[in-house]
Amino acid sequence: MSQGLYVSFWLPTVVLGAALAIKLPSILKLWRDPLLRAVGGLLVFACAVFVFAAPKTIAWTNRVTGVPNIAAPWVYSLLTALSASWLLLIIAWRNGRTERSAQTRRATRWVVSVYAGVVVALWVLFALADVPVEQIRDLDTYYANTPFMREEILLYLLAHTVACSVTARLVWNWSRTEGLDAWLRWGLRFLGAGYVTNLLFSAAKLTAVGARWTGHDLDWLNTNIAPSAACIAATLVAIGFIVPHAGQYLQERWRIRRRHRSLRPLSRLMRSVTGAREPFDLRATPELRLIRRETFIRDALLQLARYLDDDLRARSYDAGVALGFERGRAQALAAAVSLLDAVEARTRALRRPEPPAAASTGSPASTASPVASADPSGSSRPDTTYLLREIQAVSRVLRHPVDIQAVRARAAAPAESMSTHE
Repeated sequence: MSQGLYVSFWLPTVVLGAALAIKLPSILKLWRDPLLRAVGGLLVFACAVFVFAAPKTIAWTNRVTGVPNIAAPWVYSLLTALSASWLLLIIAWRNGRTERSAQTRRATRWVVSVYAGVVVALWVLFALADVPVEQIRDLDTYYANTPFMREEILLYLLAHTVACSVTARLVWNWSRTEGLDAWLRWGLRFLGAGYVTNLLFSAAKLTAVGARWTGHDLDWLNTNIAPSAACIAATLVAIGFIVPHAGQYLQERWRIRRRHRSLRPLSRLMRSVTGAREPFDLRATPELRLIRRETFIRDALLQLARYLDDDLRARSYDAGVALGFERGRAQALAAAVSLLDAVEARTRALRRPEPPAAASTGSPASTASPVASADPSGSSRPDTTYLLREIQAVSRVLRHPVDIQAVRARAAAPAESMSTHE
């Protein structure tokens, strides 16, 4: 056995193991979900097939048990169980949350019963067959004309072909369904390609065995093409399970990091208000860093609330629209203008010395902000809803000081010089 062949059997095992490791936490957490159970069973049986189908493992199994070629029915059984898990996955996938329906239960019992019967038949046929000469790589063609072993080989190949054909057809149909997540669509395409390649495995095996029945020698299909097709197919199937999970995970991480970076301008501005910055911890997760930055910004914005000028924000919005900005951006620019003005007003208020009379009398009117309302009911208190809700949009426009300055200048112009929006 060449080293290249050895690697070809273990490479898909590693990829399948990686897929199983990614899915395992979800499988254990949501064990009652039939879809996740089917995925877990599929990946476990797929890993087992390639572990025990490796030539060195076949030789080890035969040697440990002391029974020549006993690895054959064992690998055939694992492959049959894998084929059944494909169909069970399709049943769970197609029916979704209706797994308790009578139709779904009947389909599940039918698949389990038929493929369990195939496994039993494989061991019975092996017990009846006479296969004394150990064959590591070409058992299917070597014993293609041997009574009972011939039927066993044909049985497992047919069971595999039927399951693979059904699964490939349904997966390809679903990959073209409208409204699928892009990562899920690509995962289905890889799964479809893997099952189609699995059909090449069956075709190569059946052709080589059929050639032996007719007195021809096409054993190279069995020893070279079929194993290569199986390895490629398993790798594609594993990638099909990895892509949706890994893609969505990386996309979510990228979205969180992008949101965190986009809040940097507003966070820097808020430092001038609080004199501090959000808590930082190298060990914190990206989600926690984003939450801390958002909380820091919103807390700082609340400190600025009494200095916000709603009239200025309204004029700035009109100015932004007049300058040709679309309404969403004009609203963000208006909020940025009023926010910058509030920061400046707060700075001026903190620098202004407190009048002695105010200190002695403690009159509420004497300590009121030049911008905030003196109405004790607070009915005209500046509206901070937009600022607190749309901190992302406000932070993004802070990266464009030229636009902010243009809106600010136009909003500060006399009302009669303002052009209409038409």
